[in-house]
Amino acid sequence: MKQRVISAIIFVIAMLGGVFGGAKAFYLLFSVIVAGSLWEFSGLLFSREKNHLLFRRITATLLGSLPFLIFGSKIFQLFSPLPGNSQFQPYLFVADLSDNLSPILISMTLILLSVFVLLIIELFLQSEQPFSNIGNYLLGVAYLGIPFSLLISISYWHGNYAPLRVFGLLFLTWTNDTMAYLIGSKIGKTPFFARISPKKTWEGTVGGVVCTFIVAYFFSIWILDFELSEWMLQAAIIAVFGTLGDLVESMLKRSIHVKDSGSILPGHGGFLDRFDSFIFALPFVWLALMIFEG
Repeated sequence: MKQRVISAIIFVIAMLGGVFGGAKAFYLLFSVIVAGSLWEFSGLLFSREKNHLLFRRITATLLGSLPFLIFGSKIFQLFSPLPGNSQFQPYLFVADLSDNLSPILISMTLILLSVFVLLIIELFLQSEQPFSNIGNYLLGVAYLGIPFSLLISISYWHGNYAPLRVFGLLFLTWTNDTMAYLIGSKIGKTPFFARISPKKTWEGTVGGVVCTFIVAYFFSIWILDFELSEWMLQAAIIAVFGTLGDLVESMLKRSIHVKDSGSILPGHGGFLDRFDSFIFALPFVWLALMIFEG
């Protein structure tokens, strides 16, 4: 219990320092989170692969990290306002028109080339499932690399890095997860999705949703980056897709019979265990904000 509390305190301090320490700190923090999540994810996906497991995990981690690292280094410059642009264009991920290549084009080109290189490499690695392995590499990009890169877009407001937007999204996600667990453990009786997560209950799930909306309402008074309607929309998305994200990761872990995705946080599991709901909700939050904010 003591180890669990200590690791939780260290985790919170690291997250707050990264989010509120400025754009560079944000970039470094989430670069570690992206790489750590991909390392764990690839370990789960390639768990049945006996040959060259270390190579596959390193390759999957590097490939999946490309979207976030390239978007970040190109668009942040490290988070300097783009020259000749009074307002940042977050949702298109394009740099100044004078730039020869946009981050999204660079990422797509490198990923495409990597697929062909990996196909060639699979010829020599003697795997019984070479095309399944290629699918695992690409799944890491789609499931983790791209959603985290969308967080870069969400983190901007009027051309500047806005830490409260990131903090709000994280806090809503953790409110939903934590309150669902606490309420479910106290009064939960009705199974929510017993096949995948036997301990989840409808009482806990509904309790988490209600608490998330309450927090979103108070955020609308304190954090003016979003209007009340936008906070409520984020709460709804997190309540639905955050919960589904947790179930999806549980489905993955059950399929290979493991309890936690990793052990980076003693008593709390790995990166994926901490960010599964957040990752799954990110694309839907990004899409909603793109529609509302243009």
